[in-house]
Amino acid sequence: MKILGIDFGLARVGLAVTDPDGRVAFPVKTITRTTRKALFDELAAVITAQGVERIVVGLPRPLDGVPGREAETVRQIHNFVQSLARRTPVPIELVDETLSSAQAAEDLRAAGLSGKRLREALDAQAAVRIVNTFVSGREGEPCAT
Repeated sequence: MKILGIDFGLARVGLAVTDPDGRVAFPVKTITRTTRKALFDELAAVITAQGVERIVVGLPRPLDGVPGREAETVRQIHNFVQSLARRTPVPIELVDETLSSAQAAEDLRAAGLSGKRLREALDAQAAVRIVNTFVSGREGEPCAT
């Protein structure tokens, strides 16, 4: 089963897909957000071109268990998922993305990236982390659509 991982952000949206067996994730691209329509058009194109059968979207959890700065981000992610669900029949699940960007940055630094090159690759690499979390057996939360 081919899985699309999404690292949703207000400025950029990172995408990663798995191999056809759904075992190994690869970064696909980072979408720089312009308009809502452009974002969903690009996502639809990737879903179709890649033959995606499941979508996992990263959802931050507060490290201390107390909602804070993440609360607005969580609301926006839920709105994004609802909008995406209206545009595709592909099942969507939420996956804990806690520290995915920090871990992705570590991965990229270990691969020798820094500065602008690291920033350009970070969101797609965070999406890889999100897919890997899902694939490793930590099941996501089904979204009501």
